[in-house]
Amino acid sequence: MKCDASIDQSNERTEISFVNQWCLPSKDLSLGRSDIHVWRASLDLDSSQVQILQKNLTQEESAKALRLYFPRDRRYFIVTRALLRMLLGYYLDIEPIEVQFLYRQHGKPTLVNDSNMDALNFNLSHSNGLVLYCVTYGREIGIDIQGVQTNIPYGIIAKKFFSPQEVSMLRDLPICMQKEAFFKCWTRKEAYVKARGEGILGTLSHFDVSVAPDKPAELLSVYGDPKETHLWSLLDLFPGPGFVAALTVEGHDCPVTCYKMKSPWLHKCRKVFQ
Repeated sequence: MKCDASIDQSNERTEISFVNQWCLPSKDLSLGRSDIHVWRASLDLDSSQVQILQKNLTQEESAKALRLYFPRDRRYFIVTRALLRMLLGYYLDIEPIEVQFLYRQHGKPTLVNDSNMDALNFNLSHSNGLVLYCVTYGREIGIDIQGVQTNIPYGIIAKKFFSPQEVSMLRDLPICMQKEAFFKCWTRKEAYVKARGEGILGTLSHFDVSVAPDKPAELLSVYGDPKETHLWSLLDLFPGPGFVAALTVEGHDCPVTCYKMKSPWLHKCRKVFQ
């Protein structure tokens, strides 16, 4: 089952511009070679569910959770990591505890070669109690979600981290659109940087993305590399009221399906899809 998506036909190449529906998975869920699956889940689970999920963590991960000072941070870490292990374990057909991670130079998580993987790539992001995961084969991918904050000096932050072109585009928008545009721009930029596996703050001003919230997500230019813009697809996601999100994937013609997890599955078995 595929989710509906808005199609932008203003360019020569027809592309998905945004995805705004979230489906329940089928019992025979599978990931095609060109497919992209995006998952949305709440991190605000009750203590019994958190205890069940924690059984999927390694000793090192459980120890890391205990070192976190605030109870909410501990809970969010446990749920985020456990659900990630369950998702990847499902796609790899192994137990969640058997999934093995390594981290690239700037911290992007990936799978080690001996995890029975077949070029399975993933990324994740969480904000304000909501987490998004994305999974695909054979291509780099990045995702970002942000909870929209009401009192934020977006103009100051944009001037510090956005490119001059993006700052100019943001200022040219009506005041009533600028806050939403700021968060749209931020998620588009961060999703691209995460897909490339680069450090966030040092590279955000080195490329331009579209800013207007009513326009499709697009990588407009990468300074010093004009061909780079043709290598990636960007699209906006709509995870729920009060949130904005974006996905970046290497290549084009990317069928995207968005799924939602429901907490009752966590009580039934280790695979959140059944």
